[in-house]
Amino acid sequence: MREGDQEWDEGSPERLYVITGGRSASTADSSLDLVTLIVARSGPTAGMQPEAASILRMCHSPLSVAEVSAYLELPMSVVTVLVDDLLASGKMRSRAPVAAAQLPDTALIEAVIHGLQRL
Repeated sequence: MREGDQEWDEGSPERLYVITGGRSASTADSSLDLVTLIVARSGPTAGMQPEAASILRMCHSPLSVAEVSAYLELPMSVVTVLVDDLLASGKMRSRAPVAAAQLPDTALIEAVIHGLQRL
């Protein structure tokens, strides 16, 4: 709350502390990063924290953790704590992004280019 006007400041550290239950990071064995894709397995339930319910509603199709953070306008650390809780409860599932394809050797590319130029 701001001093004087007694309004809840949406970006205040106190609000973020309340949202995460005082935790500053997800569990040590969590494999979440910015590009981890998450998707809801079920909808929100009664009594659920509003931010967690919002995550479940928006993730009916896969979204990255970074996208969720941007849409909710919450810090990445807060979103990873919430998503980690939802994963632990079975309400969400995650999947690592598809690994980038290995690029072929540059010598091979140059040989192909030279071969095409000779045609």
